[in-house]
Amino acid sequence: MNKLALLIISTLFLWLNIFAQNVTIYIENAPRKAAMFELEGEKASEIDSLLSENNAFSFSMKNFHSGIYRLSFDRIHSLSFVYDGSDVKIKTDFKNLFDSLKVINSESNKLYYDFIKLNKSFKTKTELLNVILQHYPQNDEFYDKALRKYEELQYKYSYFANVTAQKEQGAFIARYIRSSQLPVVDGKLPFEEQIKYLKAHALDYVNFSDEELTYSDCFTNKTIEYLTYYRNPQLPKPLLEKEFMNAVDTLLNKAKVNTIVYQQITEYLIDGFRKFGFDKIINYIIDNYVIADDLCLDEKLEHSIQNRIEQARKLKVGSIAPNIVLPDTSGKAIDLSKLNSEKTLIIFYASWCPHCKKIVPQIANLYKAQKKKNIEALAVALDKNRQDWIKFIKDNNLNWLNVSDLSGWKGKAAKDYLIYATPTMFIVDKNRKIIAKPFGITDLKKWF
Repeated sequence: MNKLALLIISTLFLWLNIFAQNVTIYIENAPRKAAMFELEGEKASEIDSLLSENNAFSFSMKNFHSGIYRLSFDRIHSLSFVYDGSDVKIKTDFKNLFDSLKVINSESNKLYYDFIKLNKSFKTKTELLNVILQHYPQNDEFYDKALRKYEELQYKYSYFANVTAQKEQGAFIARYIRSSQLPVVDGKLPFEEQIKYLKAHALDYVNFSDEELTYSDCFTNKTIEYLTYYRNPQLPKPLLEKEFMNAVDTLLNKAKVNTIVYQQITEYLIDGFRKFGFDKIINYIIDNYVIADDLCLDEKLEHSIQNRIEQARKLKVGSIAPNIVLPDTSGKAIDLSKLNSEKTLIIFYASWCPHCKKIVPQIANLYKAQKKKNIEALAVALDKNRQDWIKFIKDNNLNWLNVSDLSGWKGKAAKDYLIYATPTMFIVDKNRKIIAKPFGITDLKKWF
Protein backbone atom coordinates (compact mmCIF):
# COMPACT_ATOMS: atom_id res chain seq x y z
CA MET A 1 0.00 0.00 0.00
CA ASN A 2 2.86 2.38 0.87
CA LYS A 3 4.54 1.76 -2.48
CA LEU A 4 1.25 2.25 -4.28
CA ALA A 5 0.63 5.53 -2.44
CA LEU A 6 4.12 6.75 -3.34
CA LEU A 7 3.56 5.80 -6.97
CA ILE A 8 0.24 7.70 -7.06
CA ILE A 9 1.79 10.80 -5.43
CA SER A 10 4.79 10.72 -7.78
CA THR A 11 2.49 10.38 -10.79
CA LEU A 12 0.35 13.24 -9.53
CA PHE A 13 3.35 15.57 -9.15
CA LEU A 14 4.61 14.54 -12.60
CA TRP A 15 1.16 15.27 -14.06
CA LEU A 16 1.08 18.69 -12.38
CA ASN A 17 4.51 19.54 -13.78
CA ILE A 18 3.54 18.46 -17.29
CA PHE A 19 0.28 20.38 -17.25
CA ALA A 20 1.43 23.54 -15.42
CA GLN A 21 -0.63 26.49 -16.67
CA ASN A 22 1.12 28.97 -18.94
CA VAL A 23 0.64 32.59 -19.90
CA THR A 24 1.68 33.51 -23.43
CA ILE A 25 1.31 37.07 -24.65
CA TYR A 26 2.15 37.81 -28.28
CA ILE A 27 3.07 41.46 -28.80
CA GLU A 28 4.07 42.85 -32.18
CA ASN A 29 6.66 45.67 -32.21
CA ALA A 30 7.47 45.22 -28.51
CA PRO A 31 10.89 45.53 -26.84
CA ARG A 32 12.48 42.17 -26.13
CA LYS A 33 12.61 42.65 -22.36
CA ALA A 34 9.67 42.85 -19.98
CA ALA A 35 8.90 42.20 -16.32
CA MET A 36 6.03 40.23 -14.79
CA PHE A 37 4.31 41.74 -11.74
CA GLU A 38 1.60 40.56 -9.38
CA LEU A 39 -0.89 43.14 -8.11
CA GLU A 40 -2.06 43.69 -4.55
CA GLY A 41 -4.21 46.79 -4.61
CA GLU A 42 -1.95 49.66 -5.70
CA LYS A 43 1.21 47.66 -5.09
CA ALA A 44 2.91 45.83 -7.95
CA SER A 45 5.61 43.31 -6.99
CA GLU A 46 7.99 41.98 -9.64
CA ILE A 47 8.04 38.20 -9.84
CA ASP A 48 10.21 37.60 -12.92
CA SER A 49 11.91 39.20 -15.89
CA LEU A 50 11.10 37.88 -19.37
CA LEU A 51 12.64 37.83 -22.84
CA SER A 52 10.42 37.42 -25.88
CA GLU A 53 10.88 34.71 -28.47
CA ASN A 54 9.24 35.40 -31.82
CA ASN A 55 7.23 38.26 -30.27
CA ALA A 56 5.95 35.93 -27.52
CA PHE A 57 6.38 36.47 -23.79
CA SER A 58 5.78 33.16 -22.00
CA PHE A 59 5.58 32.40 -18.32
CA SER A 60 4.75 29.28 -16.33
CA MET A 61 2.12 29.99 -13.65
CA LYS A 62 2.82 26.90 -11.58
CA ASN A 63 2.03 27.50 -7.89
CA PHE A 64 0.71 31.01 -8.49
CA HIS A 65 -2.55 32.24 -6.98
CA SER A 66 -5.48 33.61 -8.95
CA GLY A 67 -5.47 37.34 -9.43
CA ILE A 68 -4.48 40.17 -11.72
CA TYR A 69 -0.94 40.21 -13.08
CA ARG A 70 0.86 42.75 -15.23
CA LEU A 71 3.40 42.51 -18.02
CA SER A 72 5.33 45.76 -17.91
CA PHE A 73 7.88 47.31 -20.24
CA ASP A 74 8.30 50.75 -18.66
CA ARG A 75 6.28 53.24 -16.63
CA ILE A 76 3.99 53.94 -19.57
CA HIS A 77 3.57 50.62 -21.36
CA SER A 78 2.06 47.68 -19.50
CA LEU A 79 -0.68 45.11 -19.94
CA SER A 80 -2.73 43.63 -17.09
CA PHE A 81 -4.38 40.22 -17.34
CA VAL A 82 -6.27 37.73 -15.19
CA TYR A 83 -4.88 34.38 -14.14
CA ASP A 84 -7.34 31.95 -12.57
CA GLY A 85 -5.73 28.54 -12.97
CA SER A 86 -6.16 28.21 -16.75
CA ASP A 87 -3.87 28.83 -19.70
CA VAL A 88 -3.83 32.39 -21.04
CA LYS A 89 -3.06 33.41 -24.62
CA ILE A 90 -3.35 37.01 -25.69
CA LYS A 91 -2.27 38.82 -28.85
CA THR A 92 -1.78 42.57 -29.29
CA ASP A 93 0.43 45.32 -30.73
CA PHE A 94 2.83 47.38 -28.63
CA LYS A 95 1.79 50.54 -30.47
CA ASN A 96 -1.76 50.14 -29.17
CA LEU A 97 -1.72 47.56 -26.39
CA PHE A 98 -5.35 47.72 -25.32
CA ASP A 99 -7.35 48.60 -28.42
CA SER A 100 -5.62 46.06 -30.66
CA LEU A 101 -5.88 43.29 -28.05
CA LYS A 102 -7.38 39.88 -28.88
CA VAL A 103 -7.84 37.06 -26.38
CA ILE A 104 -6.98 33.76 -28.07
CA ASN A 105 -7.50 31.56 -25.06
CA SER A 106 -9.03 32.50 -21.67
CA GLU A 107 -12.70 33.16 -21.05
CA SER A 108 -11.76 35.01 -17.90
CA ASN A 109 -9.68 37.53 -19.82
CA LYS A 110 -12.41 38.01 -22.41
CA LEU A 111 -14.73 38.98 -19.57
CA TYR A 112 -12.04 41.10 -17.93
CA TYR A 113 -11.33 43.22 -21.00
CA ASP A 114 -15.03 43.47 -21.87
CA PHE A 115 -15.64 44.72 -18.33
CA ILE A 116 -12.88 47.35 -18.56
CA LYS A 117 -14.29 48.68 -21.85
CA LEU A 118 -17.85 48.58 -20.58
CA ASN A 119 -16.90 50.34 -17.33
CA LYS A 120 -15.26 53.21 -19.19
CA SER A 121 -18.14 53.57 -21.65
CA PHE A 122 -20.82 53.29 -18.95
CA LYS A 123 -19.18 55.86 -16.69
CA THR A 124 -18.66 58.41 -19.47
CA LYS A 125 -22.13 58.10 -20.99
CA THR A 126 -24.14 57.98 -17.76
CA GLU A 127 -22.28 60.97 -16.31
CA LEU A 128 -23.09 63.03 -19.41
CA LEU A 129 -26.72 61.90 -19.43
CA ASN A 130 -27.03 62.60 -15.72
CA VAL A 131 -26.02 66.23 -16.30
CA ILE A 132 -28.85 66.51 -18.85
CA LEU A 133 -31.37 64.83 -16.55
CA GLN A 134 -30.45 67.17 -13.70
CA HIS A 135 -30.93 70.36 -15.72
CA TYR A 136 -33.27 69.67 -18.66
CA PRO A 137 -37.02 70.39 -18.29
CA GLN A 138 -38.77 67.14 -17.29
CA ASN A 139 -41.87 67.94 -19.37
CA ASP A 140 -39.83 68.00 -22.56
CA GLU A 141 -39.78 65.03 -24.98
CA PHE A 142 -35.97 65.06 -25.05
CA TYR A 143 -35.86 64.50 -21.27
CA ASP A 144 -37.81 61.25 -21.73
CA LYS A 145 -35.42 60.10 -24.45
CA ALA A 146 -32.40 60.87 -22.28
CA LEU A 147 -33.95 59.02 -19.33
CA ARG A 148 -34.73 55.94 -21.45
CA LYS A 149 -31.17 55.88 -22.78
CA TYR A 150 -29.80 56.29 -19.25
CA GLU A 151 -31.89 53.39 -17.96
CA GLU A 152 -31.01 51.25 -20.99
CA LEU A 153 -27.29 51.74 -20.28
CA GLN A 154 -27.85 50.82 -16.64
CA TYR A 155 -29.76 47.66 -17.54
CA LYS A 156 -27.10 46.45 -20.00
CA TYR A 157 -24.33 47.21 -17.52
CA SER A 158 -26.03 45.45 -14.61
CA TYR A 159 -26.93 42.47 -16.80
CA PHE A 160 -23.29 42.05 -17.83
CA ALA A 161 -21.95 42.37 -14.27
CA ASN A 162 -24.57 40.20 -12.55
CA VAL A 163 -25.64 37.73 -15.24
CA THR A 164 -23.19 37.44 -18.17
CA ALA A 165 -20.10 37.53 -15.98
CA GLN A 166 -21.62 35.18 -13.38
CA LYS A 167 -21.95 31.99 -15.45
CA GLU A 168 -19.16 30.53 -13.31
CA GLN A 169 -20.00 32.20 -10.01
CA GLY A 170 -17.05 30.78 -8.09
CA ALA A 171 -14.49 31.92 -10.67
CA PHE A 172 -12.13 34.72 -9.73
CA ILE A 173 -13.26 36.94 -12.60
CA ALA A 174 -16.94 36.54 -11.69
CA ARG A 175 -16.26 37.62 -8.11
CA TYR A 176 -13.98 40.42 -9.26
CA ILE A 177 -16.57 41.90 -11.63
CA ARG A 178 -19.42 41.58 -9.15
CA SER A 179 -17.49 43.41 -6.43
CA SER A 180 -15.91 45.94 -8.80
CA GLN A 181 -19.05 47.01 -10.64
CA LEU A 182 -20.07 50.65 -10.55
CA PRO A 183 -23.26 51.49 -8.63
CA VAL A 184 -26.51 52.17 -10.48
CA VAL A 185 -28.59 55.12 -9.29
CA ASP A 186 -32.02 56.45 -10.25
CA GLY A 187 -31.57 59.21 -12.85
CA LYS A 188 -34.80 60.90 -11.77
CA LEU A 189 -33.42 61.67 -8.31
CA PRO A 190 -31.95 65.15 -7.65
CA PHE A 191 -28.17 65.18 -7.45
CA GLU A 192 -28.13 65.58 -3.64
CA GLU A 193 -30.40 62.55 -3.28
CA GLN A 194 -28.19 60.55 -5.64
CA ILE A 195 -25.14 61.25 -3.47
CA LYS A 196 -27.11 60.28 -0.37
CA TYR A 197 -28.13 57.01 -2.05
CA LEU A 198 -24.55 56.29 -3.16
CA LYS A 199 -23.19 56.83 0.33
CA ALA A 200 -25.68 54.28 1.62
CA HIS A 201 -25.58 51.69 -1.19
CA ALA A 202 -22.46 52.05 -3.38
CA LEU A 203 -20.73 49.20 -1.50
CA ASP A 204 -23.69 46.79 -1.57
CA TYR A 205 -22.10 44.40 -4.09
CA VAL A 206 -18.59 44.47 -2.62
CA ASN A 207 -17.64 41.19 -0.94
CA PHE A 208 -15.20 42.39 1.73
CA SER A 209 -14.75 38.84 2.98
CA ASP A 210 -13.22 37.68 -0.34
CA GLU A 211 -9.53 37.68 0.56
CA GLU A 212 -8.44 36.56 -2.91
CA LEU A 213 -9.64 39.88 -4.35
CA THR A 214 -6.74 41.58 -2.57
CA TYR A 215 -4.67 40.22 -5.48
CA SER A 216 -6.29 42.81 -7.72
CA ASP A 217 -7.25 46.48 -7.76
CA CYS A 218 -10.82 45.73 -6.65
CA PHE A 219 -10.76 47.04 -3.07
CA THR A 220 -8.51 50.03 -3.76
CA ASN A 221 -10.64 51.09 -6.74
CA LYS A 222 -13.85 50.80 -4.70
CA THR A 223 -12.23 52.75 -1.86
CA ILE A 224 -11.29 55.75 -4.01
CA GLU A 225 -14.64 55.61 -5.77
CA TYR A 226 -16.48 55.68 -2.45
CA LEU A 227 -14.41 58.59 -1.13
CA THR A 228 -15.44 60.71 -4.13
CA TYR A 229 -19.03 60.77 -2.83
CA TYR A 230 -17.78 62.64 0.24
CA ARG A 231 -15.49 65.04 -1.60
CA ASN A 232 -16.82 68.59 -1.64
CA PRO A 233 -14.31 71.29 -2.70
CA GLN A 234 -16.60 73.98 -1.31
CA LEU A 235 -16.26 72.75 2.27
CA PRO A 236 -13.55 74.19 4.54
CA LYS A 237 -10.87 71.66 5.41
CA PRO A 238 -12.15 70.83 8.95
CA LEU A 239 -15.63 69.96 7.59
CA LEU A 240 -14.15 68.05 4.65
CA GLU A 241 -12.04 66.04 7.11
CA LYS A 242 -15.19 65.12 9.04
CA GLU A 243 -16.86 63.99 5.82
CA PHE A 244 -13.89 61.81 4.89
CA MET A 245 -13.83 60.36 8.41
CA ASN A 246 -17.45 59.26 7.90
CA ALA A 247 -16.40 57.53 4.67
CA VAL A 248 -13.43 55.92 6.45
CA ASP A 249 -15.73 54.57 9.18
CA THR A 250 -18.05 52.97 6.62
CA LEU A 251 -15.23 51.43 4.58
CA LEU A 252 -13.17 50.07 7.46
CA ASN A 253 -16.08 48.74 9.49
CA LYS A 254 -17.24 46.80 6.43
CA ALA A 255 -13.68 45.58 5.76
CA LYS A 256 -13.25 44.19 9.28
CA VAL A 257 -14.88 40.92 8.19
CA ASN A 258 -11.49 39.88 6.78
CA THR A 259 -8.18 40.93 8.35
CA ILE A 260 -6.22 40.85 5.08
CA VAL A 261 -8.79 43.01 3.29
CA TYR A 262 -8.95 45.29 6.32
CA GLN A 263 -5.17 45.76 6.28
CA GLN A 264 -5.04 46.48 2.55
CA ILE A 265 -7.74 49.15 2.67
CA THR A 266 -6.27 50.71 5.83
CA GLU A 267 -2.80 50.98 4.24
CA TYR A 268 -4.31 52.43 1.07
CA LEU A 269 -6.28 55.06 3.00
CA ILE A 270 -3.26 56.09 5.10
CA ASP A 271 -1.04 56.42 2.04
CA GLY A 272 -3.69 58.34 0.07
CA PHE A 273 -4.48 60.84 2.81
CA ARG A 274 -0.74 61.31 3.42
CA LYS A 275 -0.23 62.36 -0.20
CA PHE A 276 -2.95 64.99 0.11
CA GLY A 277 -1.85 66.30 3.49
CA PHE A 278 -4.81 65.11 5.58
CA ASP A 279 -2.79 64.42 8.72
CA LYS A 280 -5.80 64.63 11.01
CA ILE A 281 -7.51 61.80 9.13
CA ILE A 282 -4.36 59.67 9.28
CA ASN A 283 -4.24 60.15 13.05
CA TYR A 284 -7.94 59.24 13.21
CA ILE A 285 -7.33 55.99 11.29
CA ILE A 286 -4.29 55.09 13.37
CA ASP A 287 -5.99 55.77 16.71
CA ASN A 288 -9.39 54.23 15.94
CA TYR A 289 -8.41 51.30 13.74
CA VAL A 290 -4.67 50.51 13.59
CA ILE A 291 -4.11 50.88 17.35
CA ALA A 292 -7.60 49.89 18.49
CA ASP A 293 -7.54 46.64 16.48
CA ASP A 294 -3.78 46.07 16.70
CA LEU A 295 -3.41 45.91 12.93
CA CYS A 296 -0.04 44.79 11.58
CA LEU A 297 0.53 46.92 8.51
CA ASP A 298 3.10 46.44 5.77
CA GLU A 299 6.64 46.92 7.11
CA LYS A 300 7.46 48.73 3.85
CA LEU A 301 5.20 51.63 4.76
CA GLU A 302 7.02 54.94 4.61
CA HIS A 303 9.21 55.63 7.66
CA SER A 304 7.11 58.65 8.70
CA ILE A 305 3.97 56.49 8.76
CA GLN A 306 5.70 53.77 10.78
CA ASN A 307 6.89 56.39 13.28
CA ARG A 308 3.38 57.84 13.48
CA ILE A 309 1.94 54.41 14.27
CA GLU A 310 4.66 53.58 16.81
CA GLN A 311 4.27 56.98 18.46
CA ALA A 312 0.52 56.43 18.79
CA ARG A 313 1.19 53.03 20.38
CA LYS A 314 4.05 53.91 22.72
CA LEU A 315 3.42 57.59 23.55
CA LYS A 316 -0.32 57.63 24.11
CA VAL A 317 -2.01 59.85 26.68
CA GLY A 318 -1.35 58.35 30.14
CA SER A 319 2.07 56.90 29.28
CA ILE A 320 5.37 58.24 30.62
CA ALA A 321 7.29 60.40 28.15
CA PRO A 322 11.02 59.78 27.66
CA ASN A 323 13.28 62.19 29.48
CA ILE A 324 14.98 64.94 27.51
CA VAL A 325 18.41 66.30 28.41
CA LEU A 326 19.65 68.79 25.82
CA PRO A 327 21.79 71.94 25.73
CA ASP A 328 20.22 75.38 25.46
CA THR A 329 21.65 78.22 23.38
CA SER A 330 24.40 78.86 25.98
CA GLY A 331 25.36 75.17 26.18
CA LYS A 332 23.72 74.60 29.56
CA ALA A 333 22.00 71.20 29.88
CA ILE A 334 18.24 71.41 30.37
CA ASP A 335 16.74 68.31 32.02
CA LEU A 336 12.99 67.76 31.53
CA SER A 337 12.77 65.57 34.65
CA LYS A 338 14.10 68.43 36.83
CA LEU A 339 11.69 71.14 35.69
CA ASN A 340 9.52 72.38 38.57
CA SER A 341 6.41 73.26 36.56
CA GLU A 342 3.14 71.38 37.09
CA LYS A 343 2.76 71.06 33.31
CA THR A 344 5.25 71.32 30.45
CA LEU A 345 4.53 71.78 26.76
CA ILE A 346 7.16 69.98 24.65
CA ILE A 347 7.38 71.32 21.09
CA PHE A 348 9.42 69.62 18.39
CA TYR A 349 10.00 72.02 15.50
CA ALA A 350 12.58 73.12 12.93
CA SER A 351 13.49 76.63 11.78
CA TRP A 352 13.32 75.53 8.11
CA CYS A 353 9.83 73.97 8.41
CA PRO A 354 7.26 76.19 6.61
CA HIS A 355 4.42 75.10 8.93
CA CYS A 356 6.59 75.78 11.99
CA LYS A 357 7.28 79.32 10.79
CA LYS A 358 3.54 79.92 10.94
CA ILE A 359 2.45 78.03 14.06
CA VAL A 360 5.44 78.36 16.45
CA PRO A 361 5.05 82.16 16.81
CA GLN A 362 1.33 81.59 17.55
CA ILE A 363 2.26 79.10 20.29
CA ALA A 364 4.78 81.61 21.64
CA ASN A 365 2.05 84.27 21.84
CA LEU A 366 -0.15 81.91 23.87
CA TYR A 367 2.79 81.23 26.19
CA LYS A 368 3.55 84.93 26.69
CA ALA A 369 -0.10 85.81 27.29
CA GLN A 370 -0.32 83.69 30.45
CA LYS A 371 -1.24 85.94 33.38
CA LYS A 372 -0.08 83.22 35.68
CA LYS A 373 2.45 80.71 34.41
CA ASN A 374 0.26 77.62 34.13
CA ILE A 375 2.54 75.81 31.76
CA GLU A 376 6.24 75.77 30.92
CA ALA A 377 7.45 75.31 27.34
CA LEU A 378 10.41 73.24 26.19
CA ALA A 379 11.11 73.82 22.49
CA VAL A 380 13.27 71.14 20.87
CA ALA A 381 14.67 72.30 17.53
CA LEU A 382 15.44 69.62 14.94
CA ASP A 383 18.00 71.89 13.30
CA LYS A 384 21.54 71.21 12.18
CA ASN A 385 22.68 74.77 11.63
CA ARG A 386 23.25 76.71 14.86
CA GLN A 387 22.99 80.14 13.20
CA ASP A 388 19.60 79.29 11.67
CA TRP A 389 18.34 78.05 15.05
CA ILE A 390 19.50 81.16 16.96
CA LYS A 391 18.12 83.48 14.28
CA PHE A 392 14.70 81.79 14.43
CA ILE A 393 14.61 82.22 18.23
CA LYS A 394 15.53 85.91 18.03
CA ASP A 395 13.26 86.72 15.09
CA ASN A 396 10.25 85.22 16.87
CA ASN A 397 11.21 86.34 20.39
CA LEU A 398 10.91 82.80 21.78
CA ASN A 399 11.29 83.41 25.51
CA TRP A 400 10.95 79.86 26.68
CA LEU A 401 13.35 76.93 27.11
CA ASN A 402 15.10 76.48 23.77
CA VAL A 403 17.20 73.32 23.34
CA SER A 404 18.83 71.40 20.49
CA ASP A 405 21.67 68.96 19.89
CA LEU A 406 21.80 70.19 16.28
CA SER A 407 21.45 66.60 15.02
CA GLY A 408 18.25 67.14 13.04
CA TRP A 409 15.97 64.12 12.81
CA LYS A 410 18.77 61.83 14.06
CA GLY A 411 18.92 63.38 17.52
CA LYS A 412 18.16 61.22 20.56
CA ALA A 413 15.04 63.16 21.56
CA ALA A 414 13.61 63.01 18.05
CA LYS A 415 14.15 59.24 18.00
CA ASP A 416 12.85 58.71 21.54
CA TYR A 417 9.65 60.59 20.72
CA LEU A 418 9.34 58.92 17.27
CA ILE A 419 8.95 62.32 15.62
CA TYR A 420 7.54 62.00 12.09
CA ALA A 421 6.54 65.63 11.39
CA THR A 422 7.06 69.14 12.70
CA PRO A 423 5.68 70.75 14.70
CA THR A 424 4.71 67.96 17.11
CA MET A 425 3.52 68.74 20.65
CA PHE A 426 3.11 66.88 23.93
CA ILE A 427 1.90 68.17 27.29
CA VAL A 428 3.31 66.32 30.30
CA ASP A 429 2.78 66.70 34.05
CA LYS A 430 5.59 67.04 36.61
CA ASN A 431 6.06 63.25 36.54
CA ARG A 432 6.40 63.29 32.72
CA LYS A 433 3.05 61.56 32.26
CA ILE A 434 1.57 62.57 28.92
CA ILE A 435 -1.73 64.38 29.56
CA ALA A 436 -2.34 65.70 26.03
CA LYS A 437 -1.05 65.60 22.47
CA PRO A 438 -2.39 68.84 20.92
CA PHE A 439 -2.75 68.52 17.17
CA GLY A 440 -2.80 72.23 16.40
CA ILE A 441 -3.22 75.69 17.82
CA THR A 442 -6.97 75.17 18.44
CA ASP A 443 -6.31 72.05 20.53
CA LEU A 444 -3.57 73.86 22.41
CA LYS A 445 -5.52 76.99 23.40
CA LYS A 446 -7.55 75.25 26.11
CA TRP A 447 -4.35 74.55 28.07
CA PHE A 448 -3.42 78.23 28.44
